[in-house]
Amino acid sequence: MNKYEILKKHFGHDDFREGQAEIIDNILMGNDVLGIMPTGAGKSVCYQVPALMLDGITLVISPLISLMQDQVASLVESGISAAFINSSMTATQYYKTMERARNSEYKMIYVAPERLSADDFIALSECVKISQVTVDEAHCVSQWGQDFRPSYLKISEFMEKLSYRPVLSAFTATATKEVRDDISLILRQKDPFMITTGFDRKNIHFAVERPKSKKDALLRILRKNTGKSGIVYCSTRKNVEDVCDMLYEKGFEVTRYHAGLSDLERAENQEDFIYDRKTVMIATNAFGMGINKSNVSFVIHYNMPKNLESYYQEAGRAGRDGEPAECTLLYSGQDVKLNQFLIEKGNETNEDFTEEMKNAVREKDMERLKFMTFYCTTNECLREYILKYFGEKPPSFCGNCSNCGANFETVDVTIEAQKIVSCVYRIAQRKRSFGRVMIADILHGSKNKKILSQGFDTISTYGIMADTPTYRICTIIDYLIEKNFLTSSDDEYSVVCLTALSADILKGKQKVSMKLPKELRVSKSEEKKKSVIDYADVDSNLFAELKALRNKLAMEAHVPAYIVFADAALRDMCRKMPKNKQEFLNVSGVGEAKAEKYAKEFTALIKSFSERFVQL
Repeated sequence: MNKYEILKKHFGHDDFREGQAEIIDNILMGNDVLGIMPTGAGKSVCYQVPALMLDGITLVISPLISLMQDQVASLVESGISAAFINSSMTATQYYKTMERARNSEYKMIYVAPERLSADDFIALSECVKISQVTVDEAHCVSQWGQDFRPSYLKISEFMEKLSYRPVLSAFTATATKEVRDDISLILRQKDPFMITTGFDRKNIHFAVERPKSKKDALLRILRKNTGKSGIVYCSTRKNVEDVCDMLYEKGFEVTRYHAGLSDLERAENQEDFIYDRKTVMIATNAFGMGINKSNVSFVIHYNMPKNLESYYQEAGRAGRDGEPAECTLLYSGQDVKLNQFLIEKGNETNEDFTEEMKNAVREKDMERLKFMTFYCTTNECLREYILKYFGEKPPSFCGNCSNCGANFETVDVTIEAQKIVSCVYRIAQRKRSFGRVMIADILHGSKNKKILSQGFDTISTYGIMADTPTYRICTIIDYLIEKNFLTSSDDEYSVVCLTALSADILKGKQKVSMKLPKELRVSKSEEKKKSVIDYADVDSNLFAELKALRNKLAMEAHVPAYIVFADAALRDMCRKMPKNKQEFLNVSGVGEAKAEKYAKEFTALIKSFSERFVQL
């Protein structure tokens, strides 16, 4: 079978998402891969599909037991032979799994990095063929990453011990360029195919609030999301306990998770949340990595995280099913001091670091904290701020964050656009071209030595926007490039040039309006128009019945409800109303194994619902 047939057969999808097909093709060609894909973008499919096509076993290095269990349960439900090997197993389970692995009965085995140095595991890797080694949460390998785990350094040591070289694929959701380069270097990848599919999660609404009372703000948000599944992140164990007790007294279905609890209680509380017995999890950042719960509708940060990498990863645990979701951060100045304390304390107690490493990591952590604080205090588009941090060039208005909803307005910038285009034209007349910052400096009337020495203080557009801040000019230039009124080259210097549409602005044939932060106002604002994500409506009664059936079947199978079907699949059933197994296979997220197992009961319910509706 080819990759599309496997995608449909086991995962129930007709097409790949952005970047998935390219990654799969490279793995199948024997190339190492480094994929940077946001949470919910389908990283697992990128290594699971080739795992089923390659001759041998795919070894998946995973940092957490819960992550392994979740992934394996999902694979088995989809008709794929998979197993995990970790410390949660009894001796009997371990030896039986190892024996089946030696007999090549699995296509995928999930292991913790610590397991790689065990003699019996090294022996196993020599008696079976490992076709692919996949490193999940690959940022853990870099000391510059937000979640460095020294055990991940064992991966390259394991690869060196093998008498052969499997394909090495690595994936993470959040990594700056520095961390990406570090991952590939430390894992010793060979000329890897690198791809960043984009960090944007369009279905998530980002918000920052600065409430007088965080508890009152939290209660308001939770009451608005009554019945929905969500996570509340706190910076300390004490905050987790205090918030959990407060919400329990108010009657909310909550549970808690932090490193101070026993292993048994953490496991029970996590299970309560995953199985929807408790709708809200109150937790430190110890919770959530690799949790594939698809119906999390909101994430609330009760305290500001230490860095944007952690924040965006935690925020990404909402809306994994593609449905609209919210991520709200409740900020106060005390959060900064608390995080400074946690950074200092964390580095002091890390026995795996030398003093030099501690100092270097502390300095990097403080720099990250600075960017996180800027995010909480900016009046500009929150999504733009995040995406710029990760190296993307997004529009300055997303329409789906609290700042865009409150601090932006539509502004007529036609006159400003004419001045900018005229400046680019005057520069081109002198057979020169510059980047956006240099152009902004000329328009603003900067005394920059480069401008003065080359005589650009003598052109007619020099200083004609002296009353306009350069960052505002740059924002408008970016918008003109986005709308093709100007163009920017893709080379190292990224110079700005005219396009065929530039003349329309100069001649007054083209009006230009754009969204700008209110403090960047350059003209009288128009009526604000809020951007809305378009999602098809479904019958809420049918959805409720399908959800009840799914939950019943999940309880019988002793698996989380989303392992049976994600909410998105149930909504697609509502839209397509399948009446038989063949039609059921057309539902997004329904593969052959799930159709064989569930088509009869779900189509019978849909048929019954239709008949009842007609009678009404």
